[in-house]
Amino acid sequence: ALHGAMKYAIGPRREIGIRTVFNILGPLTNPAGANVQVVGVFSEKLIVPLAEVLGKLGARRALVVHGEGNLDELTVTGTTSVADFKEGRVSSYQITPEEFGLTRAAIEDLQGGSDAAGSARMMKDILSGELGPKREMVLLNAGAALMAAGKAKDIGGGIALAADCIDSGKAVNTLESLVSYSQGFE
Repeated sequence: ALHGAMKYAIGPRREIGIRTVFNILGPLTNPAGANVQVVGVFSEKLIVPLAEVLGKLGARRALVVHGEGNLDELTVTGTTSVADFKEGRVSSYQITPEEFGLTRAAIEDLQGGSDAAGSARMMKDILSGELGPKREMVLLNAGAALMAAGKAKDIGGGIALAADCIDSGKAVNTLESLVSYSQGFE
């Protein structure tokens, strides 16, 4: 979700070429007013402070994550540091893909499409049940989101729910419905 005012910061932020405060303003200015969020940050030092800020801004539950290798998401390439805001408190912990029966992967195994069409094909393949590290990355992040939303007791339970959604065909059917619906706006 992009706040309208943030569109003016995108160009200068890209031109600067280094990470700045603008990289963390997005989640803080979310116009949807989401009270449950999973937010990735570029520095492990930011996970606890950002979780505290999200709590003060009204979040019911917020996971702020930083993946090993400077990834701003949960990762199957190594350890993910998590600050979990829940019930007015922040707890910090680390997770690894192996804890959830996932296979550790190299960052090269997660490369996306070279353009929008390639990325769309990759996502459709994952949601159609294609196995591999990209699917496991999606499962890990979806599992965390499902836990944060209260749909699963823990990340492992969220991973199981996400895998069932993909394997049953529900995920790709929902994607196809969304694509079909959105084409009516062209």
